[in-house]
Amino acid sequence: MAEQIDRPALKAEMKEMLRSAQVSPKGFVGLYLLLILALSMVDRLASSGNPVTYGTPLGSFVSILTSLLGVVLQAGFILYCMDIRRGIRSGYLTLFDGFSFAGRVIGLAILETLFIFLWALLFVVPGIVAAYRYRFAYLNLCENPELGCMDALDLSKKQTVGYKGQLFMLDLSYLGWSLLASFPMDIWVSQASFRSASSIMTGEIYITPSLAGVLVMNLLLSLWAVAVELFYLPAYQCSELGYYEIAKRTSGFYPTPGSERQESDDEASGLF
Repeated sequence: MAEQIDRPALKAEMKEMLRSAQVSPKGFVGLYLLLILALSMVDRLASSGNPVTYGTPLGSFVSILTSLLGVVLQAGFILYCMDIRRGIRSGYLTLFDGFSFAGRVIGLAILETLFIFLWALLFVVPGIVAAYRYRFAYLNLCENPELGCMDALDLSKKQTVGYKGQLFMLDLSYLGWSLLASFPMDIWVSQASFRSASSIMTGEIYITPSLAGVLVMNLLLSLWAVAVELFYLPAYQCSELGYYEIAKRTSGFYPTPGSERQESDDEASGLF
C-alpha cells in the first residue's frame, strides 16, 4: 500500500548524503553533462546545415547514435546516485558502466518511448500518465542489469501505483530550476522565430545566422544550462531514488529475485 512521502524531509536527507559523497557530485555531474553537451553539439553539427550530412542517412544515423549514447550515459549517472545512497565509493568511471548492459538500456529506451507515444495518441493526459507509470523502469534495470526490458516496465507499473501524483509533485518542486536552466535558450529561439516570421510578413530581408554563429550561441546557452543543472540534478536524481526505494518496499515488487524475502529478513532481524 502506498504511503505519503515527506518530500521536504527526503530532499534534506538526500542533500546530506550528497555532502558526504566520497566523489564530488558536482564533478561527476559536470563530466556527465559536458559529455551530453558534446553529443548534442555533434548532433547539431550533423543536422543543422552541414552539406555532407544534412538531410542524408548519415545525418540521421549520427542523430540516433548520439541520442542512444546519451541514454547509456544516463544509466551510468543513475548507478552513481545509487552508490551514493548505499554509501559506496563510486568513481568517475562509473559513468561508463551502463555500456556493460547497453543493449538492454537502449531496448528499454525504445520500448518506453514507443509505449508513451502510443498512449499519447489517445490524448495528452494518457501520455503523461504513461510516462509516470514507467518512471522506475530505468531504475529497475540499473539495479538488476539482467532484467528483461518488459520486466523492468512491468515492475515499474506495479511500483508506481499510488505514487504517480507524488512523483509529479516532486517534479514540480524542481520546476523552477528547470525553467532557469532552459530560459535563455527559450528566449533566443523565440526571438529568432519572431524575427523570421516578422520578416516574412513585412517583406524585410532576414539574414540567417551562419552555422558557426548558431553553434557558438548554442554552446554558450548550453553551458549556462550545465552550470544551473550542477546545483540541482544530483539532488533531484537521488530524491527520485528515495521515492523508488519506498515504492519497492510498500509495493513488495523488487527487480532482484529474493529481494522480497531479504527485505523481510532484515526487518525481522531489526526487531531483536
